[in-house]
Amino acid sequence: MVPLRLSLVPHSRNIIAVICTNELLAFMSHRVCLQGSFFDWARVVARIEGFRVRNYRALKDVTLGRLWNFRDDSPLTPLTAVIGRNGVGKSTLFDAFGFLSDCLRVGVEEACDQHGRGGFQRIRTQGVNDPIEFDIYYKEDNNSRPITYELAIDLDQTGRPYVLRERLRQRRRGSARGWPFSFLILNAGRGAAWKGDEEGLKEEKDISIDDLLDFVSKQEQVESGETEVVELDDPRRLGISTLGSLKQHPRIAAFRRFIEGWHLSYFTPDAARGLPMAGPQRHLNVHGDNLGNVVQYLEREHPKLFREILLRISQKIPGISKIDTHKTEDGRLLLRFNDSGFSDPFFAQQMSDGTLKIFAYLLLLEDPEPPPFLCIEEPENGLYHKLLESLAAEFRSHANGRRNSSQIFVTTHQPYLVDALNPEEVWVMEKGPDGLSTIRRASADPIISNMVDEGIPLGSLWYSNYLD
Repeated sequence: MVPLRLSLVPHSRNIIAVICTNELLAFMSHRVCLQGSFFDWARVVARIEGFRVRNYRALKDVTLGRLWNFRDDSPLTPLTAVIGRNGVGKSTLFDAFGFLSDCLRVGVEEACDQHGRGGFQRIRTQGVNDPIEFDIYYKEDNNSRPITYELAIDLDQTGRPYVLRERLRQRRRGSARGWPFSFLILNAGRGAAWKGDEEGLKEEKDISIDDLLDFVSKQEQVESGETEVVELDDPRRLGISTLGSLKQHPRIAAFRRFIEGWHLSYFTPDAARGLPMAGPQRHLNVHGDNLGNVVQYLEREHPKLFREILLRISQKIPGISKIDTHKTEDGRLLLRFNDSGFSDPFFAQQMSDGTLKIFAYLLLLEDPEPPPFLCIEEPENGLYHKLLESLAAEFRSHANGRRNSSQIFVTTHQPYLVDALNPEEVWVMEKGPDGLSTIRRASADPIISNMVDEGIPLGSLWYSNYLD
C-alpha cells in the first residue's frame, strides 16, 4: 500500500487531520526518533551560533541565532533551514554568506561585483545611506570561548567601497558574562591588534583611532610589543586576510581559516557532466564541474576510504547497485553507475540530474576534510520528493556527527524536506509591506511546537499556512 501524505485543513480555529495507512504511522515513529536525536546536537557545537546582517538588499536588519549582546537567544543548530515564499529574501540571505566569503577572497570592491551583484549601490538596501554590516558569533569547538566578528563596508570619498570598520571580540577565559575584549580594531585600515590568545582591550564605547593608537603606543612600552599598531596599505582588503597569515595572531588566523573553508553550493548537473582536464582536486567547487577531479583525488589519496564512500553512496541512491570509476587514456577518471536493471554501466554524462545531484551532495558529506560551513540553496530541485526525507536525515546525521563535521545551512521551498526537520532547525522568512525581509524561528510559536510534538509533520503545517 502506498503511504498517503498527511493533509491538514484549517477549520474554525481547529485542525482536521486525515491520517491514513500503517506506513504513515511508521513514518511518524521514525520521525520521533529523529527528533529525539536532535537534542544530542549540543555535544557538537555549531560553528556559527549567530549571524546578523544589516542593509544588504532586502535584509535591512535580520538576525539568526545568538549574538554576544543577546546571549539569552538560542544558538543556531548544526542543521538550519530557511523557508518562505518566492521573493522573500532567502536567496539574498544565502548570498550574504557568499558575499562575506568573497570579501575575504578578493576584497570588498570586487566582491560587490561578483556573481552578478552589480556593485555596492545595488546591494545596499534602497533608501539607506548607512554602511552594510555583518556580525558573526562563532565557536571553534565546545571548549572554546565564542568570538564575534564585526564588519562594516561603505563608500569612500571617491565612491568606491572600502572596509569602514572591522573588529574581533572575545571574553576573557573564565568569564561567561560582561563586555568582551576586542583583540582587533580597525577603522579604514588603521588600528591595533593584540597578539596571542588572551590579550585585548575592554572598550565599552567607541574610541577614536587616534586615542587607540596613543593607548597602544603606551602599552607597547610596558608590554614589550604584545599589542601592535596596524595600518593596511589597501583599505579594500579585510584585515583578517592580512593578519590571519601571521603566526603571532592565532585567533585571527583561526577565524580566517574558518571563513576560507566555507562552501556555498551552486551545483548544476550540466556542469558536473563535463569532462575536466585530468588532475586531482581536494574539494568540490561551487558549481560541481570538478566532480571528476575530486573523485580522482580521493581514489589517489584515500583509496580504501574512497571505495567505502562509493559503496555507501551507491546504497543510498535508488536503483543504483554499484558506483566505480573508469580511467581514460589521457588520465581522466570517469564515474560509472551500475543501474540494477541493466547489465552495462552508465557514465555520469548519461545519468539524470537528480542522481548526479544526490551523488554530489553525498560526496560533500563524505569529504575526509569537510568544510566547517556548508550552504546549499534549494537542494530539492530535480529530486523525487520521497528522497527529500532521506536527504534531510543525511544532512542532520552529518551535522550532528563526528567532531569535524560541517554545519549545514539550506534554503528550501519543499514541504517534504521540512517534514523531516524540527521547529528549532527551521526559520521562516517573510517580506513586509515595506518590501524588507523579516525572519523568525518556527519554534518561537508554541502552537507549532506543540503540534509537532503531537506527531504532525512540520512541512504539513507549512503547507496548510500555519507557518507563514
